[in-house]
Amino acid sequence: MQAHLSAVFAGPALALLSAITLGAAFVAQYGFGLAPCQLCLWQRWPYAVAILLGLLAWKLPRARPLLLALLALAFATTAGIALFHTGVEMKWWAGLESCGGGGTATTLEALRAQVLAAPIVRCDEAAFSFLGLSMAGWNMLWASLLAVLALLSARKAMTP
Repeated sequence: MQAHLSAVFAGPALALLSAITLGAAFVAQYGFGLAPCQLCLWQRWPYAVAILLGLLAWKLPRARPLLLALLALAFATTAGIALFHTGVEMKWWAGLESCGGGGTATTLEALRAQVLAAPIVRCDEAAFSFLGLSMAGWNMLWASLLAVLALLSARKAMTP
């Protein structure tokens, strides 16, 4: 019975944690002026998907194991993006063209167009760091933990 109850409430609990995580990102952006880069924005989308999946897992008991497994996939996706982003910040590998990387303009007009199209926030510079980890690094750890929790919940939901 206890395993059943924990599986029932895993979806809304993970949805709530996703909403809190998104809320923290918006507070950092709008409350503290930490403008997100392109990779930061990409890391937010799986949390939005997770909110929907978590609520569906709560309301659709027959699909709960699948929905919780999809929740784990959503969290793993944002963890993967965060890992890539952390590597870009640490200069382990190059970022994307849309992250403010160097261009290949050969004319003055092409250079002007490139500068005007460049993002304001660079992906290879951490806007904030705590205990040696950037926000992307913390997101990688947090999302990985949520992915494990979602997988364990999916496993519990499969047991009668």
